[in-house]
Amino acid sequence: MINWKSFFANYRVRQRRWYYPLISLVVALSVSLSAATPSKAIDLLPLLFQGAQILQLSNISQSQEVDLGKQMNKQLVSSEIRLNRNSEINRYVDQIGRRVVANSDRPNLPPTFQVVEDDAINAFATLGGYVYVNTGLIKTADNEAELASVIAHEWGHITGKHLVQQMRQRAVASGVASATGLDRNQAVGIGVELALNRPRSRQDEYDADQRGLRTLTRAGYAPSAMVSFMKKLLNKGSVPTFLSTHPATGDRINALQRAINANPSNSRYGLDHAAYRANIRPLL
Repeated sequence: MINWKSFFANYRVRQRRWYYPLISLVVALSVSLSAATPSKAIDLLPLLFQGAQILQLSNISQSQEVDLGKQMNKQLVSSEIRLNRNSEINRYVDQIGRRVVANSDRPNLPPTFQVVEDDAINAFATLGGYVYVNTGLIKTADNEAELASVIAHEWGHITGKHLVQQMRQRAVASGVASATGLDRNQAVGIGVELALNRPRSRQDEYDADQRGLRTLTRAGYAPSAMVSFMKKLLNKGSVPTFLSTHPATGDRINALQRAINANPSNSRYGLDHAAYRANIRPLL
């Protein structure tokens, strides 16, 4: 005999398995369509039906982060920057960078270090382990430890996921983020623009400084190099590009010096000026 009471109970359970996800989707679409302007509301539907990849930047995975970094790099190299192709210089920067990464908070994130052919004193990072260092900055550094300090600082931005947070804030502020997330192509465009042009927040800079200093010290470099390089940039007559996107202040230098004093290191590795100049000779 059929137990009708049990049958209907199980039927209701099966209904819920598809009913609640459907309700969730309808609610998400309703929120995003009602919150957006008419033009943005129309644009969302093609994204859904064309199978566009929608990202939740608040909960991005490492594989998604690396994929975004690759897409940003493709756009940067094709239209925004010119890479230096000298194998000796690229190998040297990569060697320093990998030593830094191995001693960082994200040693398993695959790094990509690229040298940009540009005399402006600048460096920046995007997502997924991509770090860019201008030839102008390499020539301005007095020694390997100073160059390593910049790379460690940029890797600090990556380990702190600062650009991801900035991208999320920009997407929300500009109205392109919906309840379902952000289209990957839009995320790439926002990320490239922020990496190249937007000054970092003071909080992000302090955080990258401290992360970078710990990494630099663990890598065996002289931690004093981070302070000496920052002081050198501040003393220049004209403001270097690096300071326009990474504002350097006396407060940051003092914070770094206090951290060094609290955990003193006797290491002087990487301070040899002559050895450094020999390594970067192709640029001189």
